[in-house]
Amino acid sequence: MGRAYIVGGGIFCGIGMGMKKTLPEKLPKVAGTYTLDRSLADLSWLRVGGAAELLFQPADVADLQLFLRELPTSVSVFPIGVCSNLIIRDGGIRGVVIRMGRGFNGIEILEGNRVRAGVATLDAHVARKAAQAGIDLAFLRTIPGAIGGAAKMNAGCYGVYTADVFIEAQAVTRSGELVTLTKDDMGFAYRSTELPDGLVITSVVLQGSADDPQMIEAKMTDALEKRAATQPVNERSCGSTFRNPAGFSSTGRADDVHDLKAWKVIDDAGMRGASVGGAQMSPMHSNFMINKGGATAADLEDLGEKVRKRVFENSKITLEWEIMRVGERS
Repeated sequence: MGRAYIVGGGIFCGIGMGMKKTLPEKLPKVAGTYTLDRSLADLSWLRVGGAAELLFQPADVADLQLFLRELPTSVSVFPIGVCSNLIIRDGGIRGVVIRMGRGFNGIEILEGNRVRAGVATLDAHVARKAAQAGIDLAFLRTIPGAIGGAAKMNAGCYGVYTADVFIEAQAVTRSGELVTLTKDDMGFAYRSTELPDGLVITSVVLQGSADDPQMIEAKMTDALEKRAATQPVNERSCGSTFRNPAGFSSTGRADDVHDLKAWKVIDDAGMRGASVGGAQMSPMHSNFMINKGGATAADLEDLGEKVRKRVFENSKITLEWEIMRVGERS
């Protein structure tokens, strides 16, 4: 876990072995908690990764505002959720990793078929709560991860993207200011947004169409069954490893004229089932990278780069990572 546990902004007493100190001697006094040199592997979907120089878990939005306002701007901050689309490198992350928990996982049903969800709320939980209220956000049911990541990465499946249902988000800037982000502010693109570094989303408002709750439940059940039949749902995976090499609109919709699938070019290059150490391209779905047991972050990233190289050699197509890679290699 961490080498020390600091509450309320006490004196910073030490750093992890091999990690360059980037933090101030005294941290802001907060209601949340600090953990020094905190391993992130057990917080990662793939169960890999080094330590955060400091992990901060804010108590609520006001606590997050105070922390960002008082933390020197020279200290980098990186917000994480459940890390369902993230490889944290083995050397860890310098500066502060911010992880929102219980104070950021509420769901509120609003008028006009809208739902406000805290950034830490799991996508599947939002889909189920919305369905109970007769609001169709069924596409979220099969997307692993939390709403914050879905908004930041414009997550989607079966032809529906977060951008399609997004109304607004609340966020805190690096200077501690609470702001409201519109769809234009987000800069939605295919599997990405254009948010500035240091901006921390705290909640999102989504709008679905009205439908009968039982019909929505049936749609979600069908999607789960389809996913289980085609994807390695029982393996440690971040979903699609690479973006489809296609043309896309500003909202993230595929241009069918150029809709070439990543799994197909990976198959054509003979990389289905390829492995490096404990990392493997799933034999069930060749664009899913799995930790088959004992993988390091380096195994996963090296396998991805090996796949990209082989695909380019075979088809002259350069695959782009969909999974984010952060931190330092050990």
